[in-house]
Amino acid sequence: MAPEVTRRRFLRAAGTVAAGATAGATITAANAPAAATEGKRLRILGICCSPRQGKTTATALRVCLDAAAAVDPRIEVELIELAGKRIPGHVAADLPLEPGERDDFPPLIPKLSDPAVVGIILATPVYFGNMSYLCKAFLDRWVVFHTKFALSNKLGGVIAVGGGRNCGVELTVRSVQVALMSQQMIVVGDAPPTGHWGGTVWAGADAVKATADLDVRRDEPGMATVKNLGRRVAEFALR
Repeated sequence: MAPEVTRRRFLRAAGTVAAGATAGATITAANAPAAATEGKRLRILGICCSPRQGKTTATALRVCLDAAAAVDPRIEVELIELAGKRIPGHVAADLPLEPGERDDFPPLIPKLSDPAVVGIILATPVYFGNMSYLCKAFLDRWVVFHTKFALSNKLGGVIAVGGGRNCGVELTVRSVQVALMSQQMIVVGDAPPTGHWGGTVWAGADAVKATADLDVRRDEPGMATVKNLGRRVAEFALR
């Protein structure tokens, strides 16, 4: 004879089914990002905003990108130096170029907005507690993306390289991050154990100055932050 169906038994059975369904949904949701990125190439761009090509800022950014690429073979990285490029900031204010004035920003637009690009890491030297003029002009030109939020949900990371210990490195990182947030990007800091705002490098450290070519990689605490930043951006990209 079938057991009597009581309200208590009914609710217990319904709860078991609901719990199973919820658990199944949770597992499916957790596996969805992994399935979405399975076999997919994920590109992370590194933009060096120093007017000095191949120097300390570019070196720090390369270390960061190498750390990102080491996370997973699906991660592709590319370093772009703005040194030598002409990026007139006044164009962002709808002012025309001067006759014969060069503008190297338009060719960068499709590269930045490419759907395959999941993350953009900007690196800038520190000037008077803020980003370089080149970095500011570059970010001002991002107004072309703002109307339709073409960079929305891309990951963003920041590295700042300063000549002094207290010259505004963290302030510069935060200043750049504000611009990324304005584009509805997902701002990522450096991963533990450093775990703060991004890459913070001291180019004037004694260990760096002891090298003939001012090898910024000798700033071990600073290199830890840029490596952790690269790793963190890559980890988020794979989710």
